[in-house]
Amino acid sequence: MGITRHALLTTLNHYKMSDIKTKAQGLDANVQPRDVLELVNKTGNIYESLVIISKRARQISSDLKWEIQRKLEEFAVHTDTIEEVQENKEQIEISKFYERLPNTAIIAAHEFLQDEIQWRYVEETE
Repeated sequence: MGITRHALLTTLNHYKMSDIKTKAQGLDANVQPRDVLELVNKTGNIYESLVIISKRARQISSDLKWEIQRKLEEFAVHTDTIEEVQENKEQIEISKFYERLPNTAIIAAHEFLQDEIQWRYVEETE
């Protein structure tokens, strides 16, 4: 029987999505080189750091997906036939805004390096 450690992730201060979007707009959407030692120093293990970043990126992605679906539904025009597809200017603008946001992994890595993510380890027995 072995014991495995899993990082449980919680966000510090549980950011509102509007805060994340505001902060993300200031980030460079292009992938930037990172100092691996800086990532290692946070946890002592590069793989643990990457797991924490990836879990946070999934949280952000899930929240953004939920938010964009909710906003697009506000402007949805429901019709009875498939042929009647109407382009809605508001929906297009909302979609373009979310497309311009940096990738969620870039946002999560920035949060990790700025100590804005809180995590803890849970021991599980097999």
